[in-house]
Amino acid sequence: MQLGVIGLGRMGQIVVDRVLEAGTDVVAFDLDAEAVATAADAGAEPADSIADFVDRLGETKRIWLMVPAGEAVDATLEELEAHLDADDVVVDGGNSYFEDTVRRAESCPAAYLDCGTSGGPAGADLGFSLMIGGPEWAYDELEPVFDAVATGPDGHERMGPSGSGHYVKMVHNGVEYALMQAYGEGFELLAEGRYDLDLEAVASVWNNGAVIRSWLLELCEEAFREEGSDLGDVADRIEGGSTGTWTVREGLEQEVPLPLIYTALGERFGSRADDGRFSRRLANRLRYGFGRHEVPRRE
Repeated sequence: MQLGVIGLGRMGQIVVDRVLEAGTDVVAFDLDAEAVATAADAGAEPADSIADFVDRLGETKRIWLMVPAGEAVDATLEELEAHLDADDVVVDGGNSYFEDTVRRAESCPAAYLDCGTSGGPAGADLGFSLMIGGPEWAYDELEPVFDAVATGPDGHERMGPSGSGHYVKMVHNGVEYALMQAYGEGFELLAEGRYDLDLEAVASVWNNGAVIRSWLLELCEEAFREEGSDLGDVADRIEGGSTGTWTVREGLEQEVPLPLIYTALGERFGSRADDGRFSRRLANRLRYGFGRHEVPRRE
């Protein structure tokens, strides 16, 4: 099998590396020539334009998009449209809004798979968790690729029709917001409470057999180890918020109460005011832990 990958940022390069390691040929394209060169150094066949990219793929095209959600996806699909037919498959590996995905699937000449991706750059060595929506035949066709990009066969699943993969990932991110908020509040009470505690030690003990152990808690332990129990100069500012907003909006539309996710989203927006909440500072640092997002620092 041959896979074309468009979008060679941190996540796109990981897709290229993992697919190549599994023995699949890769054609790679990005607007950034340096990113294309990096993919070529890893063993991918470089392309210098969309037209060159599709020519190198041949008649049957299997394409993975890893471009930012929003206008970039639509612009890329518009360029690809004339080169696609019903036998081709396009995977949107970004975390697009599910209603945009349904619209794109209806207009795309190829079979369109929406692939919610979790794990972030920090999970590159283990592989990702992939939540996939779209035609079953297209999912089956790309299964070897999903095996390579995910943690293995258990790391991916077809959720249902078009939009369902990104829908599940949207809710996943809402849950992530609430979990980060819960850890942040708990550690804030420990930090401000009755005892002078080593929070790295607390997190370490909790990570060994406790009911609340998790990867996020491991990232709490990492944060305290590298920044100190007071989190040093980590700022009270939590970036992001779009996927949590989508989740809360969907909860309102479906009349499903989401008080924890709603509160966590509110805390994230509230962090843009400078009041120094410890829980928000920890959530800020956790975003670096799992996604290598930049950590805003206090001056």
